[in-house]
Amino acid sequence: MASRKVIVFGPTGAVGSATARTAAELEATVVLAMRDPSKPIHGLDAEAEKQGKFERVQADLTKPDTVRDAVTTTGAKHAFIYLAHGAPDHMKATIEALKAGGIELVVFLSSFTCQGDLAAIPPNDIIPYMHAQVEIVLQEVFGADQFVAVRPGSFASNTVLYKVGLAKGEVKVFGPDAVVDNIVPEDIGRVCGTVLAKGPQDERRAIYLYGPELLSQMECVKILAKALGKSPKLEIADEQEALKMFVEERGMPPFLAKYMVEQSGKTAADESLVLGYPIKEEDLRNVEKYSGRKATTFEEWAEQNKQLFLS
Repeated sequence: MASRKVIVFGPTGAVGSATARTAAELEATVVLAMRDPSKPIHGLDAEAEKQGKFERVQADLTKPDTVRDAVTTTGAKHAFIYLAHGAPDHMKATIEALKAGGIELVVFLSSFTCQGDLAAIPPNDIIPYMHAQVEIVLQEVFGADQFVAVRPGSFASNTVLYKVGLAKGEVKVFGPDAVVDNIVPEDIGRVCGTVLAKGPQDERRAIYLYGPELLSQMECVKILAKALGKSPKLEIADEQEALKMFVEERGMPPFLAKYMVEQSGKTAADESLVLGYPIKEEDLRNVEKYSGRKATTFEEWAEQNKQLFLS
């Protein structure tokens, strides 16, 4: 039986790379679609790419004609996409180009902040709104059964916010009791790549992905400090200090930093909230359920990524 041909847009990113490698491990032929086809891909050296079933093609999700051409010329049937900033009409023209090119299933990297009635999410809830609009367009163009929205939680890499403080020996934490799940890109990509190569595993078309356990933001800092062999002074940051950290240390635009600060401070005594959004405990096991491998713990991620905090 011939292997399925899939196309991964944005394979140079951490999630895109893991998606492409996982799909290839599952015997899919993988088209690597990127703006600059000469760029290296994390985790995939030239020799491994040569020996595997990969091919490269130039495409840009903000330019629908290049998307349609990439799909048509390669014959890919399943596509992995992400939210492309700068694409008009919530990526409608791009998604229509995927359909016109012959794509039969789309795996969309969405966000766990997309909850409830997507059409009711207000524009000022910037992260869920942007992702929800793309999901709505996907349903309009492909129908409910021909796309899967993968909705990951709070990325472990967000904790790079504390890099400067850890280096100085004094870390300020905003919302120290607020919990996060610390999902890692490799785990997200394993799930996306599995769905891309095999198709939907069940009737769910929105898959929430989280790290295996919920930790307070203060606990995260202590785990990082331990991994780095440091004993920093820990203090609580106020809103203005938090805004400054998000803008200066994470490089966020002010409007997004404001949203993150508002959400980061939300807690609830009677339910689990991640950045202010409720999560279901059973969804903490979805990485293993949909990829066949246990999710990476934050302790493991911290040990594996110490260089992020030392460089």
